[in-house]
Amino acid sequence: MKAFTVLKGVAAPLPVPNIDTDKIIPKQYLKTIQRTGLGQYLFDEIRFTPDRKERPDFVLNKPAYRQASILVAGENFGCGSSREHAPWALLDFGIHCVIAPSYADIFYNNCFKNGILPVIMPKDKVDILMKDAEAGKPLTVDLPRQKVLRDNGEAFSFEIDGFRKHCLVNGLDDIGLTLEHEPDITAFEKQQKGSQSWLYK
Repeated sequence: MKAFTVLKGVAAPLPVPNIDTDKIIPKQYLKTIQRTGLGQYLFDEIRFTPDRKERPDFVLNKPAYRQASILVAGENFGCGSSREHAPWALLDFGIHCVIAPSYADIFYNNCFKNGILPVIMPKDKVDILMKDAEAGKPLTVDLPRQKVLRDNGEAFSFEIDGFRKHCLVNGLDDIGLTLEHEPDITAFEKQQKGSQSWLYK
């Protein structure tokens, strides 16, 4: 998993509450277990017409936001079913951070497991960042310092669980966390092979 430290980039405004996971990635695209290739279907039903032509009024279809790496969203982002394809699609499109007043719990947890930083911030602060995004102003997300910096230098602090922060800053998914203990695992296996060799036959 790619480490997340400081991200400066284009922020796309999506001031809509209760964007559910079916809006993020519709059910017909859940057949794959590959994490790549889903970005083309991100927000499919609101980003494209039924014949898959781009809707010019949707934010990610606008030239200024096609390379967005930050999404400023409304309340309860990621509600609905618990599909992990939702953060996969966001990441494959290029979104590495979402800033919102609140999230659905399962989506929030899935973001961390896939290298996306979901920032929780009070609505009044999100509204300010939303206006910055609508004006095309870049944002900087500094995870080590736990701050979102506006283009004018003003900084908004955010809270994050220490363990989750450690994992993101060091690029550790569940496998990476396990491999941090590889010397202990190897030593245990060596000891076990000596005392319970039948397990390895």
